[in-house]
Amino acid sequence: VQLQASGGGLVQAGGSLRLSCAASGGTFRDYTMGWFRQAPGKEREFVVAVGRSGGSTYYADSVKGRFTLSRDSAKNTVYLQMNSLKPEDTAVYYCAAGRGIILSAVRDGRQYDYWGQGTQVTVSS
Repeated sequence: VQLQASGGGLVQAGGSLRLSCAASGGTFRDYTMGWFRQAPGKEREFVVAVGRSGGSTYYADSVKGRFTLSRDSAKNTVYLQMNSLKPEDTAVYYCAAGRGIILSAVRDGRQYDYWGQGTQVTVSS
């Protein structure tokens, strides 16, 4: 499975961005899809994940109410709509795909088998 992330950029605090992650080379419906981020000098952290069917979505507390993840099975793509962005959201964002991930483990990056190349999001104050 290949994952292509896009949509990052520079935005002022309070602004919005939409990230996309297009998957190819596998059966999209078989995979839990997630987004993680890593800021300079910090460990990678979980942002959001959506189950295979798209019916269940899990958010980190830090983004709940501001970020929305959607899954378009027709396009093999997930979208991360990020609103009310804060400087602390600045990071490289990575999309990931994994099979057979149980619900209690969707926040664990080690459960994901495939990773995109990352896209930079910078929020200025």
